[in-house]
Amino acid sequence: MKKEIEVSIYGADQICASCVNLPSSKDTYEWLQAALSRKFPEQTFRISYYDIFQGNYEEEKNEFCRKIIEEDLFYPVVVIEGEIVGEGNPKLKKIYAEFEKYGYTSM
Repeated sequence: MKKEIEVSIYGADQICASCVNLPSSKDTYEWLQAALSRKFPEQTFRISYYDIFQGNYEEEKNEFCRKIIEEDLFYPVVVIEGEIVGEGNPKLKKIYAEFEKYGYTSM
């Protein structure tokens, strides 16, 4: 049985200054959730959205929020099992490949 992976989307209501004309972080979260559910139906995974300016999460998530702000990463930042797989304008192909690495099969 494959491990249920965790996908974390870090972003903010305000669009990243370098990401003008791209979808908002929340829109990216919703789009990614739908795309992954279609690509990997009946295969469970957890996907969560974290607002980098809220900072009221478990310490590991709060620390990553601070890192995004301090290092001026482009958001949204997509993290799968602790590894950054997308920043600013995440690419589905790369995210799908990461899922497949964990044993998920596309339909």
